[in-house]
Amino acid sequence: MSTETIVGPDGRARCRWSGAAPEFIDYHDREWGFPVSDDRRLFEKICLEGFQSGLSWRTVLAKRESFRAVFHGFDVAKIARFTGRDVERLLGDERIIRHRGKIEAVINNARRARELVEREGSLAAFVWRYEPDAARLARPQTVTTSPEAIALSKDLKKLGWKFVGPTTVYSFMQAMGLVNDHVEGCFIRAEVERSRRTFERPRR
Repeated sequence: MSTETIVGPDGRARCRWSGAAPEFIDYHDREWGFPVSDDRRLFEKICLEGFQSGLSWRTVLAKRESFRAVFHGFDVAKIARFTGRDVERLLGDERIIRHRGKIEAVINNARRARELVEREGSLAAFVWRYEPDAARLARPQTVTTSPEAIALSKDLKKLGWKFVGPTTVYSFMQAMGLVNDHVEGCFIRAEVERSRRTFERPRR
């Protein structure tokens, strides 16, 4: 068996990281790498990747439902109206990661996302322009960023977004299916490829 994979409880080989915690298997099998065009899911993920900065994904995943609750399901319009009072409220909420800069970044990014949608039609249409050429990708899970992630990070920062560094953006791209970074030998890799082949890239 490849050192890049691990056999799960069902006897099937998966990316080795999926064995790091019980809750990772479902996330690995059902979400990670499958292409997403829904603006709310894209916005949620880029925010949660920002919260992960300096922490583990397990920490964030365990709190995901709480994040969804306090941020109104990551509804951009609702978050964009948050005030300083909301920041203080969230800093006192033990269910989430209480980091002022990251909380303020979500609010700021909601406002920037609203502007972007007004101009581009959707967040999805903007993000998917940075999909890399699959033939030119590095071997799965061997890099932490890419030229496309660097470009998307740079352009988001120009638009005023926060906590969107190249590594954060690359993790976002892996999770949202802009790249298929499941390793060779992982049974989900082929499922993701099939999904990517039929996925309609958003234009607006």
